[in-house]
Formats: sequence, C-alpha cells, structure tokens
Amino acid sequence: MFLICGEALFDVFVTEERADGVALDARPGGSPFNVAFGLARLGQRAELLTGLSTDTFGGYLRGFMAREGVGAAYAMTTPKPTTLVVVALDANGVPTYSFSGTDTADRALTPDTLPPLAPDIRAVHMGSIATVLEPVASALKALARRESGARLISYDPNVRPTVEPSLAVWRQSLADLVGLAHVVKISREDLDLLYPGLSPADAAARWLAAGTGLVVVTDGGNGVAGWTRAGSVTCPPHPVTVVDTVGAGDSFQAGLLAALAEMDRLWPAGVAGLDAPALEAALTFAGRAAALTCSRRGADLPRRDALPETVVSA
Repeated sequence: MFLICGEALFDVFVTEERADGVALDARPGGSPFNVAFGLARLGQRAELLTGLSTDTFGGYLRGFMAREGVGAAYAMTTPKPTTLVVVALDANGVPTYSFSGTDTADRALTPDTLPPLAPDIRAVHMGSIATVLEPVASALKALARRESGARLISYDPNVRPTVEPSLAVWRQSLADLVGLAHVVKISREDLDLLYPGLSPADAAARWLAAGTGLVVVTDGGNGVAGWTRAGSVTCPPHPVTVVDTVGAGDSFQAGLLAALAEMDRLWPAGVAGLDAPALEAALTFAGRAAALTCSRRGADLPRRDALPETVVSA
C-alpha cells in the first residue's frame, strides 16, 4: 500500500466570461491528491495523509476519495477552509496557478500529529507545496526521516512559486529531502528554475551521491530520462493531441510508482537495482499514463485497463 502525503484542494477553471461575471468549473486537485487517486485508478491501494476541511469542499473531497477508492484513515479533519486554486491555461494548454488562502486545511498537519504507519504501508510519497509551507513541511520531513530506513520514500518537488516565491526555500526543501528519498522525480522546468544551468545528468549524479536510488527528469515533449547508480535510460514522448497538461506530472508519478509496485520493486534496494530494461519499461508505462492525461481536460488520470497489460516481464 502507498501513503501519499500533501495537499488536497480544488482547482477552479474559468470556463466562460460573461458581461455579468464568469462561469467556473471546480475540480478536486492538488499534486499529492492526484497521485493518490491516480494510483487507485491503476489498481494500487493508496491512503492520503492530509488535512480535510469540514466545509463543503472538504466534504466533496472525502466523497471523491471514497468513490475513487483512496483511503482516508490518515486524513485529519479540521475546520480550516479548503484551499482553492484558480487555474489559467495558455494557448498550448499549459497551466499557471493562483492559490487562495493561508491557514487552510491542507496545512494543518504538524510534527506532533504525525500518526504511526501500519505495517502494510510499503511506500510513502510526498512533494509539492506541502513540503515548503509550515507547519506541514516540518511534519513531512520528520515523517521522511522516521520512515526512510523502513519504507520506500518518493519525492517530487513540484515547484509552485505563486505559493512560495522564494526559490531558496524550495532548494532547501529539496536538499532536506533528497538524501532521505529513494525516488526523486522532477520536471526539467522545475530543475531549470531551481538550478539554472545544471544539466539533468549532473543533477542526477549529485542526488545519487547524496543517497537517492533513482532520479527521473521529465521534459514534456522531449521525453523522460532516468538514472540509477548502474546507468541511465532515456525514453521518447508518446504522441498525443494535447488538450492541457494539468495533472500530467502527477499522472506520470502515479504511473511510475504503480510500475514499481507491479515489478515488485517497492523497497530501496529494489529501486536502486533496476537494470536498464526494467527502468525503461517503468518510464515508458508512466509516460503513457501522462500522455493519456494530456489528451483530456484537467487532472483526469487514466485507469489501469487503458494502459498496457504488463509493465515488464519478471
């Protein structure tokens, strides 16, 4: 089972501009939330560690989780409001995000409220704004320190400067977590933003030396590359008519973790020991999941039957 840690919120799209206002389309979202239900759709058991509000939006998030098969045993209930995010799409369907609210439900987790984990939790994934906003950031880093020796830790910084404009804060968060995480996935866009001029290969070498077992850099239409200490592979993008790219990175993350689970690689040495064919198969599977998401509006992640029957032969 996976434990996914971080924000659950609502993405709000402007669907129509009128003389008397605008029409809005609100959809459940948040990078970790998307990864959680993406894993469930891919046939994996997933729990979400987050704060869920008692407001109307929080109630809908709980209902959505129940319908998608995402467990709420680790979700804490709070009267703090649900975060709302206005999503604007450019002509190519690339989103920008404007976040509202500060003292919100997804930030309610503290180090003192961290729960013990059941034995069936094999992997923990975290990332995005929950790893830079306090007090939840300190809580998740404490969780990573506590569990890194016992379970697979996965991390995606998923940088959002509109929430935390200081890139130094994002860099520090990455530095805190990269030595604890066994899987680090980052987009080329985020890598260039945080470390201008640092190549993906050099970033991978740096993070592998710090203790990470697998580094993956996604690069949109240019494909994806992955590194372990044994070597590296690159995979081309899957051709797709892009509607928008909302949730594409989360879909890739869910696909990657699901592939590792299907390959029975959900432990630190299992990830670090991936050979080139197995790594290529995992990245290809994840890339197909992301491509399907790009062909749909919003973070509509694919179900298992929409993807190849097997990831890789044993």
